[in-house]
Amino acid sequence: MYLVKTPQIIQNLFPNFTWKIPTDEKVIYLTFDDGPVPAVTPWVLEQLKKYDAKATFFCVGDNVRKYPDVFKQVLSEGHAVGNHTFNHLNGWTTENIPYFHNVRHCANRMNSVLFRPPYGRLKPKQAQFLQRHYRIVMWDVLSGDFDPKISTEQCLANVVDNAEPGSIVVFHDSVKAEDKLREVLPQVLEHFTAKGYHFGKLNEQELITQRVKVSA
Repeated sequence: MYLVKTPQIIQNLFPNFTWKIPTDEKVIYLTFDDGPVPAVTPWVLEQLKKYDAKATFFCVGDNVRKYPDVFKQVLSEGHAVGNHTFNHLNGWTTENIPYFHNVRHCANRMNSVLFRPPYGRLKPKQAQFLQRHYRIVMWDVLSGDFDPKISTEQCLANVVDNAEPGSIVVFHDSVKAEDKLREVLPQVLEHFTAKGYHFGKLNEQELITQRVKVSA
């Protein structure tokens, strides 16, 4: 069970997390979790390039280790990257110290202050510690591309019906999500481009500034 659109009440409960970007500009922030993988990530980059779109890739450290050339391609094409732990750990089922070490292990593979917990799951103590060092990025729209129980049409509707200016949208550049992603991503890019939107990457410095304002 998961929420496609993150309710405002949940966003308000965790104001130090980034859920969306406050703006009236017609911009959407596509994010891709769990890569990079050679079977999917280069195709995603090709689709983004067609629309001059930028995105943010929350990378699993072990995949960065295994596929460094794909990771370099993400960076060379001007996209942002973030930490998604080294082994895609679930914070709820992992002790704090091993979790922190795993995050650090991933950080050794990339230069980014952006962090997204796999499954969006963090214990309070984990969140308290990590937000001293990272900007924790969640989302306000979940495509559901990872869910084998929903149709491609529903996955598309999840994004089209819920994304708005400043939305952070989650897709997955993973083998598990590949079938839906190949159908849905081009349609999302086309749909929002036709409505006058563009697609941006998350800016680390802006998010750090935003965190300082929230903390104050």
